[in-house]
Amino acid sequence: MPESNSQQIISVGIDIGTTTTQLVISRLTIENTASGTFVPRVEITDKEVIHRSQIYFTPLLDHDLVNAVAVSKIVETEYLAAGLTPESIDTGAVIITGETAKKENAKAIIDALAGFAGDFVVATAGANLEAVYAGKGSGAALFSAQRHQVVVNIDVGGGTSNYAMFQEGKAVDSSCINVGGHLIEFEPHGDRITYISKPALLAIQSTGQRLKVGERVTLPQLRPLVKAMAASVVEVLKTSMHSGLTQELLMTPPLKLEYPIRKVIISGGVADYVYAPCGPATMEEVTAFGDFGPLLGWELKVSFEAAGFILEKPSETVRATVIGTGTQSVNLSGSTIHLQDGTLPLRNVMVISPFTSTVPATAKEIAEVIKQEILRLQIDHSQGMVALAMKGPRTMSFADINTLAQGLVAGMEDYLRQDKPLVLVIEADCGKVLGQCINAVAKHPLEVVCIDQIEVEDCDYIDVGKPLMGGRVVPVVLKTLVFNR
Repeated sequence: MPESNSQQIISVGIDIGTTTTQLVISRLTIENTASGTFVPRVEITDKEVIHRSQIYFTPLLDHDLVNAVAVSKIVETEYLAAGLTPESIDTGAVIITGETAKKENAKAIIDALAGFAGDFVVATAGANLEAVYAGKGSGAALFSAQRHQVVVNIDVGGGTSNYAMFQEGKAVDSSCINVGGHLIEFEPHGDRITYISKPALLAIQSTGQRLKVGERVTLPQLRPLVKAMAASVVEVLKTSMHSGLTQELLMTPPLKLEYPIRKVIISGGVADYVYAPCGPATMEEVTAFGDFGPLLGWELKVSFEAAGFILEKPSETVRATVIGTGTQSVNLSGSTIHLQDGTLPLRNVMVISPFTSTVPATAKEIAEVIKQEILRLQIDHSQGMVALAMKGPRTMSFADINTLAQGLVAGMEDYLRQDKPLVLVIEADCGKVLGQCINAVAKHPLEVVCIDQIEVEDCDYIDVGKPLMGGRVVPVVLKTLVFNR
């Protein structure tokens, strides 16, 4: 296809979860959707999943160590199955989710995957980001947009349940609770406990049970514990005044509950059991995969329906997160970007948002706010790169853009002495003009990366890929690194 009008890129999504690891490869079409007489507007116009991996059990060395080498072997195997090489991949994300994100060597996973991540695939993790990706991959976001209804997607995996609330297709709230189907492990198809996680111990104590590793458990013994976990998942949607167990299991701030909720979609490894016609009747059925996921799924169904919620079945269940990661992690910064040749790609750029609301009126005030924020975050200029994020100048007038440029250069003076690029992420559509103004006011040539129409938050991390479409657009991947929090 002509580069001037349309281009296809290959995106990979890799989900390393508490229980399972999987991968999808997608083909994204990016296209200039503006008329030839207008300023180009480049958008992602089509997303097609072209390869779905097998679903693997996440390889562990023990309960605190992920086998990073084995994970990289899984990725290598699936690349071969798809007929692709790392060099074929243009963009995408690895998302380390659930309990796995807490493992001691989460960073080692990133290092092990470095050779398979293509030129621009990056490692990401974070309960709230995971929730949004799962909701988009499951079809909840599209459901909300098409039906004009508020819907909550809950991605229930092996270690966590991640909530994403969508209104008119847009994610408006998210949360996470430490409830999942693999928090207690059993002999497969058996009734003997082989492992109990800390969140599961809290649930056991709340129900007055005395379950221990090595003991045999009956279904009547296990059911009250799983009911209590399911009740906590439901309680998060009903009230902000949580019971003791729910409060202890919450991993993030609770949902604000600013919107009325009736429709709920369940995705994740447990989801197929939520929508099953009947629940497991024996311990052998419950522990088919060495955990209690089938029973948790059924008890969630019972609890949600008893609470008056309507369960809608998603288009994707167990693969929701990985499909969302592969197709939804990519943003584009378009036709007004300002870049120098050879600067990109950039990886692991920490985002700081110095301005809580509007940008100050003078260059001196702008510089002072930036310096104070860098001091507050204790950023070492000799270490990695940072990006300044903001909505934009006070107005889109040239005077205000030029004032912002002067303040940015002055505020980042110490940082720029380290010969690092000045990376700016602007929500407003003024990246090119701002970049030109910065070069005009600087006392010596600066390496400037000024991208626009991208929304990020304080202490997020971003990667900026190589330009596409003849240099008119760059892919930007948002990352929330749990182990850096």
